[in-house]
Amino acid sequence: MRRGNRRTHGARRTTATLAGAVVCAVLAAGCGIRTTSVPVDAGPAPSRVPCAMSAEDVGTEAIRGIPVQIYLVCASQLVTVDRTVQVEGVKSNRIRIAQALLDELQQEPAADERQAGFSTDVPATLQINGARGSDPAGALRLSEQPEDLPSQALAQIVCTFAESESLTSDGTVVLGGPGNYPPRGYLCTSETKDRPESVPTLGADQVS
Repeated sequence: MRRGNRRTHGARRTTATLAGAVVCAVLAAGCGIRTTSVPVDAGPAPSRVPCAMSAEDVGTEAIRGIPVQIYLVCASQLVTVDRTVQVEGVKSNRIRIAQALLDELQQEPAADERQAGFSTDVPATLQINGARGSDPAGALRLSEQPEDLPSQALAQIVCTFAESESLTSDGTVVLGGPGNYPPRGYLCTSETKDRPESVPTLGADQVS
């Protein structure tokens, strides 16, 4: 009797196991899951969202100076990054402010920023000066002709300067070069940020 019971129980367990396997197969097919005996390697999970900085990356240490935003290149677009420039007591000094912003644009992004995909095209040798006697009010002179700069570098400068109330009041950034050419007005538009290879200009005759 005991051997018979064991055989009966064994048969029941076998039947239950087979039934469970059938149910699992049906559920997998119903959910659109393709069963496979080959292991699938999906690769490591992304470690960082491109062009995004976390609060930990920005840092929580005490910062002195004026908080600003500069534009760096990321994924072929312009993306803002928070900075702090040391120009206390000279908020009305346009040249100092423009130079401080230019300095930030020229610096190589920090390691965490590079990991997130940020870079800069602004030449480290570029310098900035004030307007000449015949230049429009608010003009700035670069050590290179603006149109001779890499397109993304010019877009970075224009959009960064356009965000500063100390450098422009209407969003137009007036830039000239070292030559005798008159300064021109440059605009930072949404298209400029999306496609920094082109920066709209107003032309010398449209700048007052």
